[in-house]
Amino acid sequence: MDVKTLRAKPVETLKTDLKESHEHLMALGFKIAANQLKNVREVRKTKLAIARMQTLLREKRS
Repeated sequence: MDVKTLRAKPVETLKTDLKESHEHLMALGFKIAANQLKNVREVRKTKLAIARMQTLLREKRS
């Protein structure tokens, strides 16, 4: 997701998206351990999305 679409979302939606991204990251970790994941770069993209969401939540809190 890009920052513009994330900024337009309300705080509650960001929190639910953040939780889903954490769950997705955990599932990717399990797939890596089972040697089932072909696109390892997806882990990096998910971590980057989590960082963006956390940053926006901190900005909106202030």
